[in-house]
Amino acid sequence: MIYKGYEAVIGLEIHVQLKTKSKAFSADPISFGAKPNTQVNPISLGHPGTLPVLNEAVIEYAVRLGLACGAHITKYNKFARKNYFYADLPKGYQISQYDTPICTGGFIMIKDAEGNDKEIGLTRIHIEEDSGKSIHDLDPFYTLIDLNRAGTPLLEIVSKPDFRNGQEAYNYLSEMRKLVRYLDISDGNMEEGSLRCDVNISVRKQGANGFGTKVEIKNMNSFRNVQKAIDHEIVRQVELLESGQQIEQETRTYDPVSDTTLIMRTKEDAHDYRYFTEPDLAPLVISEEYIEQVKKAMPALPWEIKEKLTKEHNLSEYDALQICENKELAQYYLQAANQSSSYKNIANYLLGPVKSYLNEKGIAINDFPVVPQVLTELIDLVDKGLVSHTMAQTRILPLLIEYPHLSPEQIARDYNLIQERDENFILETAKEILDSMPDKVEQYKAGKKGLLGLFMGELMKKTGGKADPKMASTILQNLLNQ
Repeated sequence: MIYKGYEAVIGLEIHVQLKTKSKAFSADPISFGAKPNTQVNPISLGHPGTLPVLNEAVIEYAVRLGLACGAHITKYNKFARKNYFYADLPKGYQISQYDTPICTGGFIMIKDAEGNDKEIGLTRIHIEEDSGKSIHDLDPFYTLIDLNRAGTPLLEIVSKPDFRNGQEAYNYLSEMRKLVRYLDISDGNMEEGSLRCDVNISVRKQGANGFGTKVEIKNMNSFRNVQKAIDHEIVRQVELLESGQQIEQETRTYDPVSDTTLIMRTKEDAHDYRYFTEPDLAPLVISEEYIEQVKKAMPALPWEIKEKLTKEHNLSEYDALQICENKELAQYYLQAANQSSSYKNIANYLLGPVKSYLNEKGIAINDFPVVPQVLTELIDLVDKGLVSHTMAQTRILPLLIEYPHLSPEQIARDYNLIQERDENFILETAKEILDSMPDKVEQYKAGKKGLLGLFMGELMKKTGGKADPKMASTILQNLLNQ
């Protein structure tokens, strides 16, 4: 195939909307889904004589992200005006950063398309404010403007061109969303516009040193569409080159229905925005003491928790990754692990019946009725042999979900679910079952060892599921081997 002779060179620009209470340079509140044009004031509307005031939380969140990525924090920061005209940009410019981004360098570790570790370098992270929103699909004749989002603080994260395919970009976006959620600086919801991504992509012959002509793809609304847009654009560009045509530097958008990219406009360069220093904001100086203060208050990061789970709690790599994928799930696990050292069982419950329940109900772990301490009490009943593993999962856990104010042991006793551990009772019951199935016993002794499952099933049925499985299995095998 012709595509084998080419490689893609891909960089991503991510805009992360920060979860501050007010906007970047004014006191307007931020509330997703609010009535249009109600979260605005004269500053965000750009009225004459108004002056911006920097939101301190924006600086803290930017430093948090920079530290988490191992970036250099810029001590002397200036703000710049990025000038362009658009109907949803009330001031006619955005306040951004140009030549002094607050963070430079750093990296994010991802898995490549083959599942191997890969380091994605970062060029810069800078602060800027968002524009408003143009709505094209509510009126057949007019574009509607909602300025609620204007002035909302963003961090733009610019990667190095280290990606080679759509899968790597997808994995990077997933890691970045997970990181900003762990840092508690953004909810990372792409469907609400809290995380947006632009792709810069070019192709070149395998082994070539120079870059091809870059195309930007914008306005994608899901991680999967980013991946599909990249994979499509690679094919489009290679086929253009192979047919002797040139690739134009332009901005395109992705249409998921036709799985194609479409031209929007020719690409602007930095000089088209006429950047100049923002005259209404003094330079921001960040001290080493401030950086240390932010560092000390940093929450645990996903890879730090994963290391704790694998090295200290002896969980498998897979289980640790599954738990750490979601910040709230990881916090639930850690709270439970503070109550009990039965780490593997806690993980099994969270990744098994608990996760199934959450998926079935479409809720998050924060809405799960059973708190970590109660879950560990249930696991403790199993560890002590008071109830069977099956009984705990299929009977007691559902009852705890329905009656979360009750204790697991109280439910086990009230519903007569305490495990039967009377050896003589189990022995007599086992003898009755084997005596009633002489032909099956002969088949077992002749080599059909799988019949033990049948005998166990009958014994559990006869005892109402309350017989200690280990004891019952041992007794059955002893009787069968006589």
